Amino acid sequence: MSRRVTPALLASAVLLAGLVGCSADARKTESQQAPVEPPPAATPTPQVPAGKAPQRAFAVGVRQLKLNRDGRALPTTLWYPAAGQSGGAAKRSATAAEGRFPVVMFSHGLGGRPDDYATLLTRWAAAGFVVAAPVFPHTSRGADNNVLDVLNQPADVSYALDQVLALDGKAGDALGGRLDGERVAAAGHSAGGVTTIGLFTASRDERLDAGVVFAGTALGVGTAFAGAAAPQLFVHGELDEVVEYAAGKAAYDKVPWPKAMLSLPKGDHGRALLSDGATLRVVSDTSVEFLRWSLYGDPDAKKRISTDATRGDIATFDDHL
Repeated sequence: MSRRVTPALLASAVLLAGLVGCSADARKTESQQAPVEPPPAATPTPQVPAGKAPQRAFAVGVRQLKLNRDGRALPTTLWYPAAGQSGGAAKRSATAAEGRFPVVMFSHGLGGRPDDYATLLTRWAAAGFVVAAPVFPHTSRGADNNVLDVLNQPADVSYALDQVLALDGKAGDALGGRLDGERVAAAGHSAGGVTTIGLFTASRDERLDAGVVFAGTALGVGTAFAGAAAPQLFVHGELDEVVEYAAGKAAYDKVPWPKAMLSLPKGDHGRALLSDGATLRVVSDTSVEFLRWSLYGDPDAKKRISTDATRGDIATFDDHL
């Protein structure tokens, strides 16, 4: 599923220049691209498998994978449900908990790294998900910040997913027999949100059953959502100074599948994702229940999504799930 930037892509790729500064500390405003119109289609019903999400919180383990796609180094952090008592920091190379767990692929923003989002991603793992987050070779902190390389990142995520799922059948691996490759989601923040949208549009990975987009836009990847219905949760701050709220809402509006948007009236580009606080608790609780529903098929979790989203006066919620 390798996809390189070619001259044919450069015309649309230059529109990504507005993402230079997608790191949490950036202050530039993104140019808005007119969304690509998808073909008219009736809203399909997602094939959400019936099931029940785990009712308890897990301890969390963390480990690293050294991945490389055609010379593109993609060191990947895995957070996963671990055996033992819940609470406390994630433990390196902890024994995996019993069970088979859905997988969530997470993409960081420009100038970021997976560890920046550890509080959120650890909560997902504690709720019963294996979270895999690659470091991208040109858009991570300390790299050359070549924003055009965002167009290569959907293929990076698909490759990383290949390697993560391969662990399930690997004899002696701590995650052997623990990964449910039939229940997979993609999520990402800012440039990682562009990456995530791309995985459902121009670079559709048919293994993906759901998506979570934080402060994302369809710049460069378009809004021609394709393939089987995959529920989407968008989260966006209305005061976002990097990716304008209107740009995220325009992409959300084009999603033809079951969807919801958590809008943060006082939210910026996403600093709330990087440290614990009331906003992060609303975002994490809402996204956990969304993933419990869309991946585990838990009907009770679906009922809790809107309740968590509208707790207090932190967010408003547009619900079309």
